[in-house]
Amino acid sequence: MAGNNIETKVEELLKPIIEKLQYDLYDVIYEKEGKNYYLRIVIDKPEGIDINDCEKVNNEINDILDEADYIKDQYFLEVSSPGLERVLRKEKHFQSQIGKEISVKLFKPINKQKELIGTLVEYNKEWLTIKVDDTTIKINSKDIAVTKTIFNW
Repeated sequence: MAGNNIETKVEELLKPIIEKLQYDLYDVIYEKEGKNYYLRIVIDKPEGIDINDCEKVNNEINDILDEADYIKDQYFLEVSSPGLERVLRKEKHFQSQIGKEISVKLFKPINKQKELIGTLVEYNKEWLTIKVDDTTIKINSKDIAVTKTIFNW
């Protein structure tokens, strides 16, 4: 079963439970690191997330995930916050950042740069447009390695 399929099924299962606890389900990531699999549940709320929030959600969803039995491999469950500089993976993530500064890391350089920092102007599943200084750059989604928000300290 592909990671994305598991992620979608887990998100559909957990979203109402996590919202009932008054958190936002920011993301679900199922991935292999080395020989281990990880199911990462990323939660958020306006005032931020602390360790007690993560523990509360973990305790609420652990048995539900075991009962659903979507993941046949042994895995580690992690519940965390998205952090200050957040990875943008879903359409809702990108839409919430239009007009804000983001970092785009690329698989291959554009204008001799593999990382662009600029204001997100437009987004759809095929491409995004950012404004870097006075230049507007349209980037194909297939060329993007990772996109993140920027937190200015």
